[in-house]
Amino acid sequence: MEIKNISKEDANKLIEKEESHFFDQKAKEISGEKVQKISVAFANTDGGEFCIGIKDKKDEPITEKRWDGFDTMEEYNALLSNFMSISPTLSYKCCFLKCTEPEYKGYILYIKIDKSICVHETAKGKIYIRQGAQSLPLTEREHIESLRYAKGTVSYENELVPQAKPESVYESEILKSFLKDLSPQTDSLEFCFSENLIDEEKCIPTVAGLLLFSVNPSSVLPRKCAVKIARYKTKDDDPERDNLEYTVTLEGPLYKLIKITCDKIVEIMSQIKVWDANGKLKTMEYPKETIWEIVTNALIHRDYSVSDDVRILIYDNRIEIISPGKLPANITPYNILERRYARNAKIVRILNKYKDAPNKDIGEGLNTAFQKMKEWKLQNPQIIEKDDSVCVIIAHIPLANSSDLILQFLKNNEEITNKQARDITGIKSENQVKNEFYKLREGGYIEKVPGKGGAASAWRLKK
Repeated sequence: MEIKNISKEDANKLIEKEESHFFDQKAKEISGEKVQKISVAFANTDGGEFCIGIKDKKDEPITEKRWDGFDTMEEYNALLSNFMSISPTLSYKCCFLKCTEPEYKGYILYIKIDKSICVHETAKGKIYIRQGAQSLPLTEREHIESLRYAKGTVSYENELVPQAKPESVYESEILKSFLKDLSPQTDSLEFCFSENLIDEEKCIPTVAGLLLFSVNPSSVLPRKCAVKIARYKTKDDDPERDNLEYTVTLEGPLYKLIKITCDKIVEIMSQIKVWDANGKLKTMEYPKETIWEIVTNALIHRDYSVSDDVRILIYDNRIEIISPGKLPANITPYNILERRYARNAKIVRILNKYKDAPNKDIGEGLNTAFQKMKEWKLQNPQIIEKDDSVCVIIAHIPLANSSDLILQFLKNNEEITNKQARDITGIKSENQVKNEFYKLREGGYIEKVPGKGGAASAWRLKK
């Protein structure tokens, strides 16, 4: 196993590091049961790191004395053997840390655990998740099932919906239209049975069958599955109720829902006017491919066990697309463009059979969304994972720096106001824009327009 020699400074940083959702540290006397508990909690949640051989601050207030590892690496063997008792087998990486200063005694065991695609349990069959700086047990069956859905090890798309009639799927005009373009030709009921859109033994439709081919899945599914669009006339991060102009609810089978959602977003954006760097007032636009791919991802990869609609918030300077459920398996906001995982594999596969399929191969659509933003010289979408949802922010922020954009604007216009500068740079704060003006003034590029003050203040190129 690798041994890393670290400096006193790095050792102190590690010792003083606060325990958190992603980090833990324990004394070398830790029990094997607790090693399993922490490891399982990290793997079942978002991954994390922990060190063995660091005393708690309550037991030892002097920093260098808190570093208290075993004298030999072999003495950790008993603790390391506990990873073999975790089920299913856990993937982890570890190394030994040795400080170059003599007062830092022994080896510290450093363990890194990635977010796992599985739900893991200890040797005693206990399941834990990480919440803040704690490893908490899951005991309720429904909570354990929610974890399985969240990870994608079990997909809600396969759940049966007894209150729905099978005819709403296999006699659907939507399904018949879909099958016309499918080769080889097949009977609608046969197709539903073979694709498990209807349980053949019980003759009950599944969630996937209803989402794909029911005229209005929202009317029969027990969980929310529509799209809600809200238009806010503001750029603020936390809009007030007064900023809400209107809301729209869209429903329908997935293929149709993707299209009408994208069309509605484009329609709403066509009413929003912003200044561009050339000094023209124009419609706020984003690459249509970016909107299409991110909306498609939000609808086909969401966790349908979470009873909530996909929410789309349209502001004066950005779009936020919020998909219910966390990222599945070992997908994170940082590796989402490289790794592939389909929570709702059946939905993904069947939508891909359409002649004009809305979804590309898994993961490729999101890569297209990012690439198109670069081609339009706009900043990449931002992906934020929250407690029960994933939010993708498509911001109207150019790649060019703010000073260049302001000067470009002034080459085509006699003056620029704070609001115009905020439009072209994507900066939300009036004060931050003022700072940009001041920097350009100090550089000898611009000056204030005489006779204009307060809200009417403007700047021009220095004469």
